[in-house]
Amino acid sequence: MQIHVVRQGDTLWTIAQRYGVTVNQIVTANQLANPNALVVGQALVIPTTQRTGEKPVIDVNAYTINTGETGAREIQEVGRYLTYWMPFVYSMKEDGSLTTLDDTEMLRSAFAERVVPIMAITNFSATETGSDLAHTILSSKELQEKVITNVLAVMKEKGYQGLNIDFENVYPADREHYNQFLQLAVDRLHPQGYSVSSALAPKTSSEQKGLLVEAHDYEAHGRIVDFVILMTYEWGYRKGPAQAISPINKIKEVLDYAVTVIPRDKIFFGFQIYARDWTLPFVRGSEAETFSQQEAVRRAIQHQVAIQYDEVAQSPFFRYTDAEGRTHEVWFEDARSAQAKFDMVKQYNLRGISYWVLGYPFPQNWLLLGDNFTIRKRV
Repeated sequence: MQIHVVRQGDTLWTIAQRYGVTVNQIVTANQLANPNALVVGQALVIPTTQRTGEKPVIDVNAYTINTGETGAREIQEVGRYLTYWMPFVYSMKEDGSLTTLDDTEMLRSAFAERVVPIMAITNFSATETGSDLAHTILSSKELQEKVITNVLAVMKEKGYQGLNIDFENVYPADREHYNQFLQLAVDRLHPQGYSVSSALAPKTSSEQKGLLVEAHDYEAHGRIVDFVILMTYEWGYRKGPAQAISPINKIKEVLDYAVTVIPRDKIFFGFQIYARDWTLPFVRGSEAETFSQQEAVRRAIQHQVAIQYDEVAQSPFFRYTDAEGRTHEVWFEDARSAQAKFDMVKQYNLRGISYWVLGYPFPQNWLLLGDNFTIRKRV
């Protein structure tokens, strides 16, 4: 595979001639809606020869938030690139019970694609931070046991083969209780052949303050669970000011710390695969629009604005003016930023990559992923 960044005067025909491929091959690889519409700065994957030599073997995980047949279709579309799949989410309740999830069709797709299904549980929702709920559960040995008992019942009934624990906004005072809950999960699930993993907020030191990170004890998670997913995204938060969502320079700071306390073969690099559009100037209380990388490129083409590339963040972006005269700033991922992230996974010799979240088409990512790595199948 090669990456071509569109320049002034380029057409698909001239690009195809340059690389010795057909126009149709480029259209198919990049799923171009209109072959005649390109924009300066657009990154195209060119399906030339595959990489030679031995490729690193990694695990790849993906979360889904859509359920039922929609979620099942998302798994089918990229299942050959996945080791694990985690549906988001089974939520805890104050009595230790769990919400239900429409996951039957998704489980069928996962098994058909030889993808290991991992049950994910959490304490938060779109409307609640979950801090009080986490405290209620974590401060009670009885409720901790009840949660694990209910998890085991679902896993045995549905065929999940592991548990992913994503507790966020945990009070700093509950840090040790959270570690104890992880150990309890391992003690009860390991003897029955199930894996246990956790999701960790991006953190750059053990002393870092803040509700998102203080109760996430990197060293303890690295010691207790089978693997961790570093949620290395959301710097460009939908309710915050416009910026790169997954800037590589910030991710490097997290990895530099993580590898000092967590074994590298337990670390999954978190990779977001959606784009965001902010209206400028940023007004507190406003919210950016979230959509696919394909839609980001479509908007750049629609408004005929060149796509720029931030070399520090290793992220593409552009600005445009809408019909009402408002300025917008869009940050997204493209073939260049995906390759930069794959290079970092290799550089740090990590276990793998975890995608948040399926449902946002990004064809270049999957082609490059398969070109860079051999994806382990554990079924």
